[in-house]
Amino acid sequence: MERLQKVIANSGFCSRRKAEEYIEQGKVVVNGKRVEEHGMKVNYDDEIIVDGQLLNAKEEKEYYLLYKPQGVISSVSDEKGRKTVVDLIPTKARIYPVGRLDFNTTGLLLLTNDGELTGILTHPSHKVEKVYRAKVEGIVTPKEFMELKNGIEIERRKVIPTYVKIIKKNETSNTTSLYIGIQEGRNHIVKKMLLELGHEVLKLKRESLAFLTLEGLKPGEYRTLTIKEIKKLYSLK
Repeated sequence: MERLQKVIANSGFCSRRKAEEYIEQGKVVVNGKRVEEHGMKVNYDDEIIVDGQLLNAKEEKEYYLLYKPQGVISSVSDEKGRKTVVDLIPTKARIYPVGRLDFNTTGLLLLTNDGELTGILTHPSHKVEKVYRAKVEGIVTPKEFMELKNGIEIERRKVIPTYVKIIKKNETSNTTSLYIGIQEGRNHIVKKMLLELGHEVLKLKRESLAFLTLEGLKPGEYRTLTIKEIKKLYSLK
């Protein structure tokens, strides 16, 4: 069971905030009953109608793994007319990104029209690991490395990485490359952690999500997930 507004948002129909507005306006009907207040919990197979549109119409589920290139928006659409990750995958299905990568952040991004799986992969309780490769300004010292490994407090909450490894320290360019694994889903969390240590992130790439990697893909390329991979992702719940 999930909160109604989250299920609506996970379907790709609209944002969670917009879903709450629809609920307040009495434009959401669940199993034939109009909903007018927040807090209701529903299943993904409940009949949900939002603003006259059936949310979970029987549309065949599609699952894609994209190597997101730089300069693309992790969204279904963009008011400024910029290219989005959905533009990179030719399908008529109403797919949407699972989570987000910043405009200039590259790497692994899943897209699907499966709201239930999206909920599993994005809910903090399931602790899905994401590993990033970062290139930062400055040389990360052994002391800073241990600080990062033991956890950094961001917005009054400590974030402890699952994995930290220095790849290369370049004295000539005054930069450090490293891997960092996290189970957090907060916006810009990797950049905030490294900046807290005094190192601005110059490049950021998501290398993996759970057991999935970018193997065999180049920036802008994608592939469909296998049945075995989909089942394994569901088992993370």
